[in-house]
Amino acid sequence: MSLIAFDFDGTLSDSEMTVLLAERGGVADEIAEITERAMNDEISYAESLYSRAELLGGLDEGAANEAFDAVRLRPGAARLMKRLRADGHHVAVLTGGFERGVERALEREGAEADTIVANRLPIANGKLTGEAEGPLIEGTKDDALAELAADLGVPMASTVAVGDGANDLPMLEVAGLSVGFVPKPAVRPVCDAVVASMYRLGKVLEAHGVLSGSE
Repeated sequence: MSLIAFDFDGTLSDSEMTVLLAERGGVADEIAEITERAMNDEISYAESLYSRAELLGGLDEGAANEAFDAVRLRPGAARLMKRLRADGHHVAVLTGGFERGVERALEREGAEADTIVANRLPIANGKLTGEAEGPLIEGTKDDALAELAADLGVPMASTVAVGDGANDLPMLEVAGLSVGFVPKPAVRPVCDAVVASMYRLGKVLEAHGVLSGSE
C-alpha cells in the first residue's frame, strides 16, 4: 500500500474556494492579491489565510454554502481517486482549503478520500466570523504527511505527494514521489515529475508502479 496525498485547490480541483467565497463577498480583487503572494512564497500561508478569512468576515452562511457547492473536481480526478483506492492505496487530501468545499466536491462525483485534513471557517449568528481554524494553518503538510504515514505504517518512501503551490513544498520535499500539477515556479524544482492533467498523473503513477496499467 502507498499513501497518496493530494493538495485540493489548484490540484484536485481547479476551483479556488477563497475566490468563490470572495466573489460572493465582494472582495475578489483583495483576496486574489493575497493568494498570489502566498502561492509564490512571498508571505506565509498562515498570514495569507488569516488575512483572507478576515476579509470574508460577515459573509452570510447561505452565500458561503453556495460557494462551497460551486467547488468542482478536475476532469478525471474522481476516476483516478477510485483507481487508487481500488488498487489498495490510502488516498488523502491535505489542504489549506476548507472541509465543506472538499466534501461537497467529492460527494458530487461519488469520489471518496480515506483521509481529509483541512481547515474551517467558523460561523456564528449565520455569518462567517472572519476567523479561520484547523490543522493546516500553522501546521505544515510535511508533518501531516509524516503523521498519517506513521499511523498507517507506510514508510515515507512509499508516499506520493501531488501539489502546485508554495504551501505544498514541505510535503513535496519529503514524499517518496513528488508530482507537481502545473506547479508554481518556486515549486517546480522539487518535483520528480510535472503534469497538467489527471490523465498524465495516472500515467506517471503507472510508470512508477503505483497504479496498475489498466483502468
